[in-house]
Amino acid sequence: MTELPRKAVARTARLAALPIGYAGRSALGLGKRIGGKPAEAVMTEIQQRTAEQLFRTLGELKGGAMKFGQMLSVMEAAFPEEMAGPYREQLTRLQDAAPPMPTATVREILARDLGADWSERLVWLDGGPTAAASIGQVHRGRWADGREVAVKVQYPGAGDALRSDLRQLARLARTVGPLVPGIELKPLIQELQDRAQDELDYDLEADAQRTFAAAFRDDPRIVVPDVVDVGPTTLVTEWLESASSLAAVIADGTPEERDHYGELFVRFLFAGPARTGMLHADPHPGNYRVLPAADGSPGRLGVLDFGAVARLPEQGLPEAMGRLLRIAAEQDEDGLVEGLRAEGFIKDRIQVDGAQLLAYLSPFVEPTRAERFKFSRSWMRSQVARMNDPRDPVNLVGLKLNLPPSYLLIHRTWLAGLGVLCQLECEAPFREILTESLPGFAGD
Repeated sequence: MTELPRKAVARTARLAALPIGYAGRSALGLGKRIGGKPAEAVMTEIQQRTAEQLFRTLGELKGGAMKFGQMLSVMEAAFPEEMAGPYREQLTRLQDAAPPMPTATVREILARDLGADWSERLVWLDGGPTAAASIGQVHRGRWADGREVAVKVQYPGAGDALRSDLRQLARLARTVGPLVPGIELKPLIQELQDRAQDELDYDLEADAQRTFAAAFRDDPRIVVPDVVDVGPTTLVTEWLESASSLAAVIADGTPEERDHYGELFVRFLFAGPARTGMLHADPHPGNYRVLPAADGSPGRLGVLDFGAVARLPEQGLPEAMGRLLRIAAEQDEDGLVEGLRAEGFIKDRIQVDGAQLLAYLSPFVEPTRAERFKFSRSWMRSQVARMNDPRDPVNLVGLKLNLPPSYLLIHRTWLAGLGVLCQLECEAPFREILTESLPGFAGD
């Protein structure tokens, strides 16, 4: 049976080679600049070769390595402009593709998970995968009742590879950092580690997907395929007929398509918690499929992959979250400081300047202050550059804030969602959507 490359020494060596390769290329580039080659041309060459190595290594290893790459791809909009081109081209490939495992291995897993008679229920299975990602790949099939289905099968050894990769990436976070300046890697890797076990549990994923499918069954704009069958490392769901994902809209969409699907993306992210008590917490573009509408109206948005889901203790997004965001949008400095302190974001005896706090929260607040907000890479880069500028006092505000555990995955998902919207370069009625779906934002 073919397995992921999972020997700890081999995987560690390949991940460790990423910063070493970058350092070697940088040294070679210095020699070229001394020799008279233009600095801009040398840097472009270094970034292109680094991006190619990054994609090749993360994609071939799959597991936690590829999961890390997918998360980076979502935040690509925050990369400095001089890096955006080569990294965008390589990293966004991780959103939809990866090298597949053999069909024979898939059949062995189906027999183990669904029983020896699996082929009597799954009467047809495509020989090759339609998608291959970090911990599993998807085949198209047909169920005995005639339904077209998607069969997701977890790679053998995926759990060991996922955990091993994330431990190694955590150790390498500081040395890998120069490959992706502008992005703080340590908390991203920690987030992946925290939710790794949930992503490996297909029974847990099936339960979440059933809940979302029921909640959106009659929605005219959002489609969630229902679960057909599940095993320890196999998940069978209804098939979504789609030729492309949000990644294709990001690459080639018209302005109208970008605005349309960007709005649907936001509406789903905020409507989901209100309807299900859960937040879909893996908003990379490959999980969102573009679907035609039956009546010829603008297309619908299909949503896949419910392995990363935040189960919200209040059965929805916290009311305090919407209330504090509204206070920030109204530029109420004292009210914001008082409210954040009451919710545990500012600890006792910690003093925070209200104006600097508003400036620090600008990426979350600014889109709520206009009827329609234009998201863009340039806007995202300006926000990240300002917050990472050591000369700007706003840079120190983050060190004074405390993020309560219940908000951790919400915060990460919101940041990633902003990254996707900026990749789409879309305009959306963000304020209207929050008024409809975010508890506390509309006020009394």
